[in-house]
Amino acid sequence: MQNKLSFHQSSTSLEIIGLPDYSNNENKDQISIISQWKLTIVDKPLIEGKLEHLGPIMDAFYIYSNLLIKNQIPIYESKLIDIKADNLHIHNIVLKSSQPNVKPLVLKIGNSLLSDTINCFDQLNESPKVRIKKTDISINIPKKLRFGLNKKVNFINSFILPFFAICSLILFSSSFVYFYSPFENIEKKELINPE
Repeated sequence: MQNKLSFHQSSTSLEIIGLPDYSNNENKDQISIISQWKLTIVDKPLIEGKLEHLGPIMDAFYIYSNLLIKNQIPIYESKLIDIKADNLHIHNIVLKSSQPNVKPLVLKIGNSLLSDTINCFDQLNESPKVRIKKTDISINIPKKLRFGLNKKVNFINSFILPFFAICSLILFSSSFVYFYSPFENIEKKELINPE
């Protein structure tokens, strides 16, 4: 008997169907072998597929939303899914079937539906009951964006070590304030050399 898990966010629902991997001594409620998934968006046709479709579609949504956040040209194209902005509030999604002679499914969704869909994917990624192989998103990220991310990471890393060194130096130096009191030193001098 297969397990079903659902992830909901307002107008979007993601259902994962599969089995636990008993060879890894997993709990009977776990899903590691995904046989099917279904994405339901209010007022839109049902989107479903197999495991090999889920990863690339999730990656497409993540990469596309990342481009939107960075104010870059929001276009994502692959052999399975295309996403591009119609305007600031409408996003065109073209889902291409892996089956021959099947027309692509074209959807138009707003910002709230895009956000709800990504939230469902986030819930899936964070769920302890579902294990999916993580794909390397950087493979699908356009080179321009990938190099931009690398530059930011290197820039941040170049300041982390000096920042921690300065903080530890301040903490170490401030601890001497508790051991040294200038008033006690003045009192000792007055006792030794009374005038």
